[in-house]
Amino acid sequence: MSDKMTPKEPEQVSCDICMKEVPIDEANSCEAVDYVVHFCGLECFQKWKENKQLEQEK
Repeated sequence: MSDKMTPKEPEQVSCDICMKEVPIDEANSCEAVDYVVHFCGLECFQKWKENKQLEQEK
């Protein structure tokens, strides 16, 4: 038997700010009220956080 193991592509998610595809195990996530959002890094997380604060001030 020569069952070759083929590597699987890691599951990808899109950053909620810049839409960049990142592996789910490397994405930063934040649980919002009814959903989970993913970010490619701290810069996008900070932008999301600032946008949420602006929305709440309205």
